[in-house]
Amino acid sequence: MNNGTKTIDPFEMWKNLYDQAETYWSKVLDENLATEDFSRGLGKVLDMNLQYKKLVNDSTKAYLQQMNMPSKEDLANLATMMINVEEKIDHIEEVVDGFLDIEMTQQKQMSEINTLKSEVKELHKKIDQIVDILQKP
Repeated sequence: MNNGTKTIDPFEMWKNLYDQAETYWSKVLDENLATEDFSRGLGKVLDMNLQYKKLVNDSTKAYLQQMNMPSKEDLANLATMMINVEEKIDHIEEVVDGFLDIEMTQQKQMSEINTLKSEVKELHKKIDQIVDILQKP
């Protein structure tokens, strides 16, 4: 079937055209991106973007204040305060638990002292009984 004539492959032509265009435009872009003018222009665009973002943030904050609604910053501050309160509560709980532990220890010690007192009284009674028995003829 091959008579010596080449068949035209449109996909191959498209790929070659794409490769040539990509090579050309890549070179053009590389040359332009490396210039100081491009860097200055990009810097101006970034500055304008930052100014726009500041304007939007300020406008949003003013609107939220006017509508008596909290801003993102207000919510972040509130979250920080809540965390601080939780930490203080945890600390207070630890202190109270420490006092309760001390009180329970003191109560236990008092109970042990009272037990010892009663045992000493019992021993004293028994010693008195033994002395009474020994003194009898």
